[in-house]
Amino acid sequence: MRITQTSIAASTLANLQSSLQRSSRLQEQLSSGKVINRASDSPSGTVSSLALRTQIGANEQYSRNANDAKAWLGTADSTLQSVNSRLQRVRELTLSASSTGNMDVNSRQALAAEVTSLRSELMGLANTTYAGRPIFGGTTSGSQAFDPTTYTYVGDGGSVVRRLDARSTVDAAASGTAVFGDGATSVFTLLDDIAAHAVGDTSQLAGDLTKLDSRSQQVLQTLTDVGVRYNRAEAAATTADNTVLSLRTTLSGVEDIDLPKTIMDLQLQQTTYQAALSATAKVLQPSLMDFLR
Repeated sequence: MRITQTSIAASTLANLQSSLQRSSRLQEQLSSGKVINRASDSPSGTVSSLALRTQIGANEQYSRNANDAKAWLGTADSTLQSVNSRLQRVRELTLSASSTGNMDVNSRQALAAEVTSLRSELMGLANTTYAGRPIFGGTTSGSQAFDPTTYTYVGDGGSVVRRLDARSTVDAAASGTAVFGDGATSVFTLLDDIAAHAVGDTSQLAGDLTKLDSRSQQVLQTLTDVGVRYNRAEAAATTADNTVLSLRTTLSGVEDIDLPKTIMDLQLQQTTYQAALSATAKVLQPSLMDFLR
């Protein structure tokens, strides 16, 4: 094989160009902090990176879903506790009104007024909203779960479903009719009856008290169920967040550079390039034309 000055020059320039490309790639990695800046940098690494990013995105969504469910259920929990405290106060008043001989008309009227006030408070609690939607209204698009005038349930009783992972969901809603009843059988109607019986036929208060205890028991059962679902959502949010953290650590191992090693490689590459330039200057000797000048 015949070696000419031209072939030496072409080979030397090609090698210098390759060295510059390696330096450029290392500088790009340092500036971006990533080993993979395009798919061609590492096809297998790119596939792993895309798969990990897909899993991270899914678990971040699961975390958001779980936190949204926690917010719904947390609002329901605090509201139900307030409902229970109001019902306990109504029970105390009902017991007081059931006693004969120790209350005059004015006292009974004041008691009835307090019961009516508590009924109004319960209606406000029944129409508690989260993010503009009534927490006891299911999936209704309206702003109320109960009509304040007729005590009728105007929600749809639907489930507010939030996906916690690939296999499980949780219902973030609380049943309005289970807690408050509906229309003539609602707790609001019951409190109106208690207020009327407190100043009228007090013999009816015993039956009212039985109904009130039954309603209070239903509130407690719903409160327990909401607490169980809240704990599920909280555990799911923690699991999703931990999974995201683990996946991001793995992704960093696939994509991110080893900073000290990359800096060392770049310095070595720059030294190599300078040495190549120096060697090239010595290899490319003057041509015949230089001697003929």
